[in-house]
Amino acid sequence: MKKIIWIKKAASGTTASVLQPRWKRVLGWSGPVPRPRHGHRAVAIKELMVVFGGGNEGIVDELHVYNTATNQWFIPAVRGDIPPGCAAYGFVCDGTRLLVFGGMVEYGKYSNDLYELQASRWEWKKLKAKNPKNGPPPCPRLGHSFSLVGNKCYLFGGLANDSEDPKNNIPRYLNDLYTLELRPGSSVVGWDIPITYGVLPPPRESHTAVVYTEKTSRKSRLIIYGGMSGCPFSEISAFKTCLPGFPGAPCAIKISKVEPPPQTGNLRGAAQSMRK
Repeated sequence: MKKIIWIKKAASGTTASVLQPRWKRVLGWSGPVPRPRHGHRAVAIKELMVVFGGGNEGIVDELHVYNTATNQWFIPAVRGDIPPGCAAYGFVCDGTRLLVFGGMVEYGKYSNDLYELQASRWEWKKLKAKNPKNGPPPCPRLGHSFSLVGNKCYLFGGLANDSEDPKNNIPRYLNDLYTLELRPGSSVVGWDIPITYGVLPPPRESHTAVVYTEKTSRKSRLIIYGGMSGCPFSEISAFKTCLPGFPGAPCAIKISKVEPPPQTGNLRGAAQSMRK
């Protein structure tokens, strides 16, 4: 049986200082359950978990939605510019719209396409962003991070294939940084290559990236952790700009002062198993 794992906090009435997370297997769901996969992505829209893509003896092109309130799966009737299946792509949620960037569309073939899904009507749209004024657009890649901060998505790193023949994979690990400016509600403006300072993190893919925004100053930091470039990383590494005097402390890039947004495995090794 397929499993969904969630975190449940301690019983109500327990003080916040002693709350203990507890794992629980969710059973008894109904509806069309997704088949097993890896390299997929999932985001939350209110009580819904939207799952797309991944790998399972080939690239999966299915969109599944899980309703956490009713314990039900369903497959929405999507329309528009439906993207091909992809794995290890970038996936962000901005209100009720979702953005998909890049990923592996077949073994050795990576994408730099950008799609938008309006979840309010389950409509896909392929987007064309303007190229940066100071360099080329992002190359096709997988295993990158794609993080939303305010009205911009931050794209970092990933893995490219420098071979023109997808069957002859020549890996190139990336540590480039791009921003993608979003238009309110729908569509995008374009890519930009921000000027950064400090020591650039080593190239990597399959890392994690989180955005931390200070409550008082509203300053945000993008923190990169782990990943691999032939061998796994274990350190916390990011853009060293503003945390001197603390040897070994996590460092991050200062992004900007932003307002809160509206409320609304190792894939390179696993790529072999995605090949049919």
